[in-house]
Amino acid sequence: MITKASRMEHTLTADAHWRERAARVIPGGMYGHMNASRDKLPSSYPQYYVKGKGARLWDVDGNEYIDYLCAYGPMILGYVHPEVEKVAAKQQANGDGLSGPTPLMVELAETLTEKVAHADWSIFAKNGTDATSIAVMTARAATGRKKLLKARRAYHGASVWFTPQAGGITPQDRENIIEFEFNDQASLELAALKAGDDLAAVILPPFRHDSYADQEEVLPAFARAARALTTRMGAVLILDEVRSCLRLDIRGAWTSIGVFPDLTAFSKSLANGFPLAAITGTEALREAAKSIFVTGSFWYHGVPMAAALETLRIIEAVDGPSVMRTSGELLRTGLNEQAESYGFSLRQTGPASMPMIAFDDDPQMERIYSFSDAAVRQGVLFHPWHNMFISLAHTQEEIDKTLVATEKAFEELSRNINK
Repeated sequence: MITKASRMEHTLTADAHWRERAARVIPGGMYGHMNASRDKLPSSYPQYYVKGKGARLWDVDGNEYIDYLCAYGPMILGYVHPEVEKVAAKQQANGDGLSGPTPLMVELAETLTEKVAHADWSIFAKNGTDATSIAVMTARAATGRKKLLKARRAYHGASVWFTPQAGGITPQDRENIIEFEFNDQASLELAALKAGDDLAAVILPPFRHDSYADQEEVLPAFARAARALTTRMGAVLILDEVRSCLRLDIRGAWTSIGVFPDLTAFSKSLANGFPLAAITGTEALREAAKSIFVTGSFWYHGVPMAAALETLRIIEAVDGPSVMRTSGELLRTGLNEQAESYGFSLRQTGPASMPMIAFDDDPQMERIYSFSDAAVRQGVLFHPWHNMFISLAHTQEEIDKTLVATEKAFEELSRNINK
């Protein structure tokens, strides 16, 4: 039962207090993708939280939410998962950051090379940006080339190569990047022609998940074309699974369509919220990976690696991708039925385990903002312009309770439109 079922008591008084304090000591009050400023999200969204458990979050004002952000992806089993927390605590008792890695690093590398269909080795870091940056460096070291092809608007981290905002970035930082349209073979070929003999790599997400735009599943023919192009040109195919890590297919997101990248970047849900990233690669790129210098004081910690091993064990034991897909389909079906009953045309795009919601005939996004605002006040944390996430904690019971809340959100939206 959602604590404040009617959400009439939904207040953000303490949240406002912490925002005010943050504004004095943090540039802009908050930064990055978790910025809940009023120009990015409706005023009902909290910025600060105090607790998570399973599929639930509690903000600093005590409001309780069924959470579909999952910390923007990392929580794949649910917050404070007991089995993961147990192995993490056991390692923490023996130390986390030591003067060298624990044997867990070797065990995790062995596990990834066993599970990921195209992996012969692994390198570990902390964030998705680390992983995509290391992949790019490895590709350039292997080929001796500079040019990188990426899909237009695709997000691959906050490095100077990929960060979506230009502040602090020089033109020279981006001069070796050429963009193409996702799922457009002709556009990809044209970009490759521009790169010519200097093409080092093509980096792709497993499906298009740009912010403020509908998600788009990859066309198998496009994925195969990208694989054929990089092979033909002696370049490297990088698959950025930072966001989709373990949710689509433990073996790799494109394994089911028979497309195998040379390098894959993993992060977010790899250790169920503990900070960890991994780059896996093929044997042909082992020497190139060995030749680059990458490191970080916190990259070798034992606790996240213990958590990752347990997360992988649990996901595989229950066929996590299938379970999350089923939960996502339940949510998708329920939302469609509710929308239709109130006369709305809803667009739900992307994999069911990584849903995104939008309304037809809503060019200014007014309806999706209003609907998300109403849902949050009813105790369901959706996002109006970013893809969301299903975890194993989103059971049918949680989906059913979500749909009770979204029914009220649709009712409110209909009432306000028809005033």
